[in-house]
Amino acid sequence: MNFNRRFSSPFILAATLVTSPNALADVTVSKVFGDHMVLQQGSPIRVWGTGDPGEGVSVSLGGKTAKTTTSKEGSWRVDLPSLSADGKSHTLTVKGRNTIEIKDVLLGEVWICSGQSNMEWAVNRSLNPQEEIAAAKHPQIRLYNVPGHVAQPEPGNDPRGNWQVCSPETVPGFSAVGYYFGRELQKELKVPIGLVGTNWGGTRIEPWTPPVGFKSVPNLKDYVENLETVAKARAEGKKAKPKGGAVQIYNGMVHALTPLSVRGAIWYQGESNAGDGLRYDDLKEGLVKGWRSVFENDDLSFYWVQLANFRNPEDKPEGGGWGPVREGQRRALRLPKTGMAVIIDIGNAKDIHPKNKQDVGKRLALWALAKDYGKDLIPSGPLYKSMKKEGSKIRVSFDYVGSGLMTGEKTGLDPVKETKGVDLARFSIQDKAGKWHWAKAKIDGEDVVVWHDEVKDPQHVRFGYESNPVGINLYNKEGLPASPFTTD
Repeated sequence: MNFNRRFSSPFILAATLVTSPNALADVTVSKVFGDHMVLQQGSPIRVWGTGDPGEGVSVSLGGKTAKTTTSKEGSWRVDLPSLSADGKSHTLTVKGRNTIEIKDVLLGEVWICSGQSNMEWAVNRSLNPQEEIAAAKHPQIRLYNVPGHVAQPEPGNDPRGNWQVCSPETVPGFSAVGYYFGRELQKELKVPIGLVGTNWGGTRIEPWTPPVGFKSVPNLKDYVENLETVAKARAEGKKAKPKGGAVQIYNGMVHALTPLSVRGAIWYQGESNAGDGLRYDDLKEGLVKGWRSVFENDDLSFYWVQLANFRNPEDKPEGGGWGPVREGQRRALRLPKTGMAVIIDIGNAKDIHPKNKQDVGKRLALWALAKDYGKDLIPSGPLYKSMKKEGSKIRVSFDYVGSGLMTGEKTGLDPVKETKGVDLARFSIQDKAGKWHWAKAKIDGEDVVVWHDEVKDPQHVRFGYESNPVGINLYNKEGLPASPFTTD
């Protein structure tokens, strides 16, 4: 028996043990709902489960009650009115023929934490694990992790996890990026934070995307057609797998969480799609729009991590490697209510899993604090905005200049230090014939001017457009790095 189901009568409890086909089934509630959970404040509180067809169900929380009747298929759902975080511990009560009480329920902010291995990477495998675990006494942070790695052809309804209070006993195996993100939010907002982890190392983005996501992006028509072909084949009893594994991890590890009310999602993935380059822009759009649809929230905030520096430097001015997929990640910022944590300065050439997850979580949290919670801060380092030719030079302008541009360097967990008098690095410029050259660059007010003495008619500029742009050093004075980019 699940720990979050408490029955009102020993006679009803006994009835659940009857195996007769005529026995009435107890009403159940999705396992997304459990003791110690956090429910999203300021949004409709959606609760769902199963029961006998036609069974009356009522759900109560914080003085609010909603009633419904189970469908002929035996499912039910109610939407309770939104409530505000009040610092109290509540009981969520579900009543059918039996009664379920879910206790120690808090109202606060709920975020999905998802992606491949760098999001799955646990606190106990990241920097300073012993100190971080010992200090993880945060009763206002609650953790829910979807266990196992499950891909399946049809949507599943069992989320499999359970809620836990954040403590030195429960945090070690949880997503480090998710935990450090949530810790920053809780510290600044002083409200309960619920973190829902669903991750799988080595996965592409397509398996996490629901069908509606592919259908919402015209440039992903090939995936839509493939999914239709797969569905037809399966209907004929034939075996068929979708392109790129599309939809299958969504079915196994996300669908059962929907339509839980959440504020947003943080996402760290892309290594397994590095070969897709600029097309990651379209794939990201499909994921974002798809999740906004299935979570029934057009305003769902979606913040992702741009891939860190990795691999040996190749020193090619035209770039390559992971440069294009980072550019795809940057271009997807055209979508509303999105943001991107740039970590081009905290990677490791020899390790695809850089251990500094603290700064990743902090940089993601800056986006949420600024965009969702109205904090007066700069959420990002400089992001490419526009270019303008000025004779034999190109002037590059940025968003998120903050209080100014600077050169800087990052060491470990220490804050970025300004490096005065140091030249900007990893800028290249394209000549009229299309050839790229390493370029000179200087900060000029809120812009960067780029040139090459032998290039008289420059066409475009690239910055850090390679897997590991060693020496990359453009920051704003808030200590946040500029994103790599190309202007073409």
